[in-house]
Amino acid sequence: MLSTAHLSLYVIVVLGIIALPGMDMAFVMATALLGGRRAGMAAVAGIVAGGLCHLAMAGLGIVAILRGSPALFQMMLIGGAAYITWMGAAFLRSSGIALPCHAGALSSPRQAFRRAMVTSLLNPKAYIFMFAIFPQFLQPSLGPLWIQAGMLGAITSLTQAGVYGALALAAAASSRWLAGHPGASLLA
Repeated sequence: MLSTAHLSLYVIVVLGIIALPGMDMAFVMATALLGGRRAGMAAVAGIVAGGLCHLAMAGLGIVAILRGSPALFQMMLIGGAAYITWMGAAFLRSSGIALPCHAGALSSPRQAFRRAMVTSLLNPKAYIFMFAIFPQFLQPSLGPLWIQAGMLGAITSLTQAGVYGALALAAAASSRWLAGHPGASLLA
């Protein structure tokens, strides 16, 4: 089984990677700001579900296929960039980008979950993590790899839920505060 030192190092690495701003973080923050707490937390659940899909893809060898096919990986990166560009344009076109709207006005929690999962699945940072970092923590000499991967996946999911959940709650609270203080808004 994995040692405490090994797991502690993994927690530190994962926390650092998840805390780095990226597509997932931007999506959670924007969704919570514009859609409220429920939409923000649904987005967090979608990001975590996408992370579990990354883990499953790694286990099934799909990540290895992407690693072995630079053209396929490049297409995935371009798809991710196109998707985040489309999302950004949609947020900028919305009339309430700097003015908070009432909770749920942007999208339903189901839509937020689905979009977040797609965002997570198209996130290049997640694939780089699965290519370069995740395998470094799997040690065949320490027992079955599927048990180790499951433990590391659980740590990753809990870290995502904690970091992105706190961000979603803070963004939703900020949105409510801005709604109560219209003079503080950028468009006031």
